Amino acid sequence: MPPDESKAVSRPASAPAPGALLLCRAAPDAVVPLAPLLRERMLLTRAGEWSVLVPEGSPWLRGGEPADRVLTGWAATLAVGSAWPVLALWWDADRAGCVLASGFRRPVGYAWLPDGTPAGKSEAMHTFAARLGLDPVLDGQLLDGLTARDPAADARARLMGLIAVLTHAGVELPEGFAPGEPGDRLREVAGAGADVRHVGGVGGIRGVRGVAVAGGMPRAHRLALAEVAVGVPVAAWGVRRRSAGWAAVGMALMAHGGLELSYETVFPRD
Repeated sequence: MPPDESKAVSRPASAPAPGALLLCRAAPDAVVPLAPLLRERMLLTRAGEWSVLVPEGSPWLRGGEPADRVLTGWAATLAVGSAWPVLALWWDADRAGCVLASGFRRPVGYAWLPDGTPAGKSEAMHTFAARLGLDPVLDGQLLDGLTARDPAADARARLMGLIAVLTHAGVELPEGFAPGEPGDRLREVAGAGADVRHVGGVGGIRGVRGVAVAGGMPRAHRLALAEVAVGVPVAAWGVRRRSAGWAAVGMALMAHGGLELSYETVFPRD
């Protein structure tokens, strides 16, 4: 008796699992002190002249949060506390995209539908090229190609094309890394690396404090002061621009730094 083909056809296909990468234009040592600000456990490893962070926990999306909003927040949080840009790549069942955050400037992003249909403004790619110091002509043409319709290129191919252009800026993903892969596959590849580090954490503060106990003038204390100093103007800038996102980032930095300083006051070190 032949198999019931109608049942096979009616079986729903599983939706692609969401995934994310955070590329920081800095060495891993420079990323470690700021990683706890993300309040998420991360795997950190080198990516050429850059570093790459992969969410270690699963699921890292909670309460129906869209992937692009979460990654924009992560990228902005790292960028405002550093002197280097942060590029976030994300993908889920509905879209895939990228967000570039650099200092106090407004993050810029682009997205594609699963079949690769562009869903953003082409000017974003010109901003990418300028902020990353890419060649405005040669690299600019390649980035423009990612915003043009191409029936043969799906969302994953678009992300791979972006990574190919970023090699001109020093990005070199570890072997086995590929945007569009399920999160568990990325964690497996990252965890197998010889220089992988486990950073961050849900509580955030515990990760920073653990770095500080080594001795001398506590690094956590210096970082806490820096967070408060950065958070005040970021929050004020967000209020002036009526940007709830930036105001929230500033408030989070102030709250995180203030809590760490209060811990030092209540529980002073010997």
